[in-house]
Amino acid sequence: MAPYTAAAPAGVAIRDRLKGLSDQDEAVLRLVGAHLSSLASKDLAVRCQDGLSHGADRWAARKRELTAQSSARWAGAISKASHDQWALARRGQLAHLQALGAGIATITYRLSLPVGQKGTKNAPGGYRSRQEWFAKSRRLRVLTDRLAAVRADWQAGRVRIVRGGKRLARNRHNLQAAQLDEAGWRERWEAARAFLQADGESGKRYGNETIRVSPDGEVSIRLPAPLARLANAPHGGYVLSACIRFAHRRGEWADRVHAARAVAYRIHLDAERGRWYLTASWQRPPAPAIPLQAAIAHGVVGVDTNADHLAA
Repeated sequence: MAPYTAAAPAGVAIRDRLKGLSDQDEAVLRLVGAHLSSLASKDLAVRCQDGLSHGADRWAARKRELTAQSSARWAGAISKASHDQWALARRGQLAHLQALGAGIATITYRLSLPVGQKGTKNAPGGYRSRQEWFAKSRRLRVLTDRLAAVRADWQAGRVRIVRGGKRLARNRHNLQAAQLDEAGWRERWEAARAFLQADGESGKRYGNETIRVSPDGEVSIRLPAPLARLANAPHGGYVLSACIRFAHRRGEWADRVHAARAVAYRIHLDAERGRWYLTASWQRPPAPAIPLQAAIAHGVVGVDTNADHLAA
């Protein structure tokens, strides 16, 4: 492959543990996560049903329905997350189509060659035996049928998404192989589906008005309307007893918070360890592309990636 210049990172994400949460804090986080998870599941189902016919008017209607059960900002975060999940599933579906097409083309080509014919540097040869040729001909039929089904879904705008993950959902039907009991699986399932994330907002205090982290590490959450009774701060807010201390990129994060630039936050539970974490993320302005010749004009450092060390 010809050398090229890689683009700079488009975003940053840092994570730290929420230590010292009280029992009340954990109860509130679980209630908020479960309530918003229910709304997110329903909204994602509606988005998937709309398929390719979804438009701005439909998006606005979804947000209005969510606002009555949460808040305007929570509704915006949930509807955007549903849209992003649908778009990601579409990109994965397209990649699957391309992979199936490439596999079918390769098998078809090798089946057309005499058995035992050797390949070249740029093209594979025929299959080694009649048994392998027969097995691959059956495989070709399976891939062709699968391609037809995936193409039909693609043309209809139909995607299949499992909130919480398909692998974890399948583990429910074979708990022994997953080395889980029903209670342990349920804990992981609810933690994976909980919705406790908010998009950043430029110009807002501390970069966000839904999940907010002050410069000294105080974490506060704007509660959804049905859970406003749990508030321990003005305007339906809840302040956690734990403070956050970002060790990585703390200076860059603090600069954004002081300047009221957008910072997105996500609170999530590692059910296996029983630990709560908070992830902060933000976007970086796109950097201008530098031609390869300009990048190496004054010399470069070559790095050899070994199993246990890097050699420059």
